[in-house]
Amino acid sequence: MAVEELEKGEKGFGNGTCSYGLADTDDITMSTWNATILGPANSTYENRIYSLKIVCGDKYPQSPPQIYFLTQIHLPCVHAQTGQVTPGAFPPLASWRSEYTMESLLVELRRTMASPSNRKLPQPNECAMYA
Repeated sequence: MAVEELEKGEKGFGNGTCSYGLADTDDITMSTWNATILGPANSTYENRIYSLKIVCGDKYPQSPPQIYFLTQIHLPCVHAQTGQVTPGAFPPLASWRSEYTMESLLVELRRTMASPSNRKLPQPNECAMYA
């Protein structure tokens, strides 16, 4: 499954609004991935590029990956100090199914950013990163 995800992620998807690829091309376990989300239009995220790290354990895709925003973001499903997407606050991770993919997670995160309840949330400085 990871090989198919690698091929798809490197091409980009969602009109170029999301992409992902291996953090280290020599990583034969395909466990650590880098991703980007372009902030949705007409929101406080607009014109911002968000960097993320996705860590897939050895049980992926049977178990969900861990997702971390590297770029600071104010979003209810993201831990304010660590940038980790909180599994219990993000439905695709809370109700994980092995058919879900990194693509579907990134698209859903972007959709969450664009939702009426989140689109106007004040955001940290554009260059702010989690430590």
